[in-house]
Amino acid sequence: MKTKLCSTDRLRLRETELLAHHVSADGTVAIHWVKIRFAIQFTNGKLRDSDSVKFTLYKSNDASNPRKKQRRILNAETDRLSYVGSNFATDSLRSNTLCRYFVGVLDKDSGEMEVYNAELFHMQPLLSDDTAAEDLSEYLNKSYREKMDMCIEAFGSNKQRRALNSRRMNEIRKEVLNKAVISAAENIIETKGLDAIVSDATEDDKTNVSLVLPPCHEDAERLADVYKFEDIISPAEYEALEAPAATFVKITSDEILKLAEEKSYCPFVLEELKCLPVDEKKRDHKARCLWFLDMLVKLSLQRTVKKKQPMGPDCPQIISSKLVKNFTALSYGNGRIQNLVSPSMKAKITAYVIALALHINQFQVDLTVLQRDLKLRESRILDIAKAMRLKVTKCKSLSGCEDHRLGTLCLPLPVYKMPIGRRKRKMN
Repeated sequence: MKTKLCSTDRLRLRETELLAHHVSADGTVAIHWVKIRFAIQFTNGKLRDSDSVKFTLYKSNDASNPRKKQRRILNAETDRLSYVGSNFATDSLRSNTLCRYFVGVLDKDSGEMEVYNAELFHMQPLLSDDTAAEDLSEYLNKSYREKMDMCIEAFGSNKQRRALNSRRMNEIRKEVLNKAVISAAENIIETKGLDAIVSDATEDDKTNVSLVLPPCHEDAERLADVYKFEDIISPAEYEALEAPAATFVKITSDEILKLAEEKSYCPFVLEELKCLPVDEKKRDHKARCLWFLDMLVKLSLQRTVKKKQPMGPDCPQIISSKLVKNFTALSYGNGRIQNLVSPSMKAKITAYVIALALHINQFQVDLTVLQRDLKLRESRILDIAKAMRLKVTKCKSLSGCEDHRLGTLCLPLPVYKMPIGRRKRKMN
């Protein structure tokens, strides 16, 4: 084990006063009390004149605790700065456990030196001049950020000080805002009551749901009047669908197979084309509805919609305008305004597709087929179907190999219950 020796001159004073101190060549100061001996080093330089430094030693009063009774805090006062060091916590030196230190006291008359065990203290400047002695340990436990803030206050540039003041003001404003929000919430609860607030929130949720659903007439006496056909396709739009839907009216079985191979239309439309009515008027009506439904499905699969001929050259202008206006949202991206098929718009398209499919297929629809055409999760299309007040049941597919979800519109309409406690998830 290494030993280090610091020599000093001997003086005869009272036990409670400083007996001697000496500055060695390496800047180490050796201090000797009658009962306590230690050596100190300063982090920011060497001490040239030890006579101008006033040392004060503090020890723990907890003598019953073997770990705390040896704790010491040393304070050094100069004309410019205060220094502090301790032999415990983060300020203690690891070297105290790796080697031993000694203080030597020389008697000039006899030429003899007495050697005492000593402890080394690492003195750090204490920036705050008005810090009380009893708060020294609290200062030593400050975080790195707090110590940096103290350095900026004492030595920082004007820009650093402005940034510090701005950050502190933001923290104060955030705290004031949080208190104001909590106070406002408490006042509302006291005024309206918790039950009334929950009721208002439920009504708001119902309003938000109705924004993406077709108009629902709950007091309708006929199924056809719950979701009126005119709310889905207006008379002017219905007339415009005559020309593009003409190919469906005259379609043959071979042509349907060819369209299935080419995947020109969605499977729901292709299945319904196989069972077009024989009656000319009903056949024409179903063909127009299927053609419009296919346009809705194709729109839902797009991310952005171009302005010129958004649905292709065969789509009438009045239909294209309606689809872009009612089922897309304006968004700014890549330096220009775009028509975006957002998640909420995709939910709206899904609701209108379900409503139109109900009119096409005697108010029953295979939700599993539509889910695959629209590329949705099953839970998503089921949520929309239940919001539209459909009765959802299980049924076998046409092949009989798998279970499908069947949505049925029936009177009276079932009561819709908002999902409670379900996590919000991104819409597809």
